[in-house]
Parts: sequence; structure tokens; C-alpha cells
Amino acid sequence: MEAVLIDVAAGSAHESQSGLQLIRPRIWGAFHRAPGKVAAIVIHPTSNFMHHYLLEPLARRGVATLGLNTRYMGSDVALILERAIQDLGAGVRWLHEQGYERVLLIGSSGGAALVTLYQSQAERLDITETCAGDPIDLTPADLPPAQGIALSAAHLGRSRLMAQWIDPSLIDEHDPLSTDPELDMFNPRNGPGYSAAFLARYRAAQHERLDRLEAWTRSKLRQLRSLPDGPTDMAFVVHRTLADPRCLDPLLDPNDRPPGVTLWGPPRQQNFAANSMGRYTSLTAFLSQWARCSRGDGPARLAQTSVPVIHAEHTADASTFPSDRDEWLAAAQGRVRSFALKGGNHYLSGQPDLVDQLSDEFAAFAASL
Repeated sequence: MEAVLIDVAAGSAHESQSGLQLIRPRIWGAFHRAPGKVAAIVIHPTSNFMHHYLLEPLARRGVATLGLNTRYMGSDVALILERAIQDLGAGVRWLHEQGYERVLLIGSSGGAALVTLYQSQAERLDITETCAGDPIDLTPADLPPAQGIALSAAHLGRSRLMAQWIDPSLIDEHDPLSTDPELDMFNPRNGPGYSAAFLARYRAAQHERLDRLEAWTRSKLRQLRSLPDGPTDMAFVVHRTLADPRCLDPLLDPNDRPPGVTLWGPPRQQNFAANSMGRYTSLTAFLSQWARCSRGDGPARLAQTSVPVIHAEHTADASTFPSDRDEWLAAAQGRVRSFALKGGNHYLSGQPDLVDQLSDEFAAFAASL
């Protein structure tokens, strides 16, 4: 394994608390070298993928693989997706400089929407500003296109997750305990065994809450930026963001997952947890990654690409579902191959045989590019 340090374009003055990072912004990666002309990148918006479970297995199968972190590794408080794709582009460019001619983008977990957004812009660049209206100078040189996309336990995107997981029963955004019992998925009177009518009300109320948050965010941003020499951004808290009825009811969108679990613990505890999905954010970061205006809708972006795709379904995943698989496959219709990792949990933790199966499939796909 080689530690890799790559220079990236400067971003906002507030995107890091590290003065050294702001002076010279760089990202870290772990590179497992292999001979040949094809290489892969595994990346996530915030997770540390320098120890991803695919790095060594793919390299042993002849695919040089770079586990790459974005500048936002470890914190999404200030994450701007439009900047994160610039970091991915720096990784692709670095692989080209090492002599690799073809690159496979591996979208594992939350990395799926990032790699599809990247490839869509690499093929047809049309982003000139962030969702907050801040200009961003992306050029074709920043985004060299890849030759293929591989998806594994692929979330649909941060904004899609928030729309599916946010708790619509919260009454007061400033009081995390305030609850409408008629919309509370943890209220035994509602389920599990949720009625179709309850689910319809629930999903509609989720979208309504998310839209209210987006409207408030835009209004607050306008207010701040209208002030003479005023602040350009502000931090805030989004309470209760893990309340998907599928976590309690395995008959909804059924797969092999166990009931009553999430990737991080019991659903109700994680819904209220101090450190949960999207809990701490800023106005600009919320718009870029969590709001429905976000450009990080994975299937929508995949549909804008033209490269071949391979998709791995983890059938015992508690956070990706058959409906997610169907959306990914529809987005790449005619150029996608899909297969199932039977019994596979989200990270294939404790499942070395499934890691081998996934590595075999992805390595063969990479060799075909």
C-alpha cells in the first residue's frame, strides 16, 4: 500500500478548520498498485475509504485501486458536492499520471451518487454554481471522464436518503422531543404493520418537512447575505433524521435484512442520536447535499452518463432496498449488468466469501473496459 497525497483546487475559506489545509488544500488516498493499464477509485463524500475492503482484493486480481478521501473526510458540516467531484477528478488525473489509461469509478454505499454526479459532469459539464448560487469554477480539465461505473450497496444519494429517512412527526424544529403521535412510526398504534394510508401520509409529510427546511434555508441565506458585510453562511441542527418505516417493517420493500436495525444501531435511538445523518450542517451544505434541490440524485445522474455499469445488490442490507436496485437499473437500462450478493450486509462485514465474489465480478468488469 502506498499513501498518496494529491493537491486539489482551493474551496471556501470556511470549509476546513485547518489553516494548513486552507493554505494548501490536499486529499489523502491509499493506493494498491498493480500492473496493466486499468485502475479503479473507491470514494465516498465523507467516509475514510483508505481501508476499504475492496482495495487489496482488486489489486490481487490485477486492478490497481485507489481508496480516495475527499477534503470533507470525517465531517459533512460544510460539504459541497460540487467541490467534492473536483477532488474525485484530481484522483482520476493522478491515476492517468501513473500511466493508467482506463479508470473504473466504484460507488460503494454513499459513494454511488458522488461517482455518478462526477461522470455526468465529466461527459457534459453544465454546473457553474452551487445550489446556494455561489459560483464554482469547474472545467473539463478538472473532470477527466472514467470508462466505467461499478455500484455496490449503492444509496440513491444524500438528498434521496434524507427524503426517505427524515422524521415527519417532529412538530417543532427547535424541540427534538415534540412529536405528532399520528405520524410517529415508533408509535405502536401505527405499526409496524403500517397501513397503506399511513405510509402515504407519512411519505407526503416527509417531503413537506424537507421542503420547509429548504425554504427556511434559502430565506435565511438571503437574509444573511443582504446584510452589509454580513456572514455568507450559518450552522444549524436538523433533528430526527432516521425514521424510515422499512427499518421496523421487513415486509416493506422486502429483502433478507433483519428487522429493527440500522447500520448504526436501533432505529429509534439513532433517530434521536446527537450524531446521526445530517444532524449538523450549514445553509450552503444543506442545499448542496440534503435538500431536494441537490444535484446528488444518483439514478438521475447515472441516466446522464453513457459508460457501462455493473451493479451489486447486497440482499441483507438494512439501508439499501430492492426499489433502490430497480431505480439504478432503470437509469442505466441497456448498458448495465446486475448481480446479487446473497445474504450480503451493507459492508460485507464478516463475509469474506462475498468480498471475493464481489471482487471477482468487479475485476472482470474492469478488464473489459
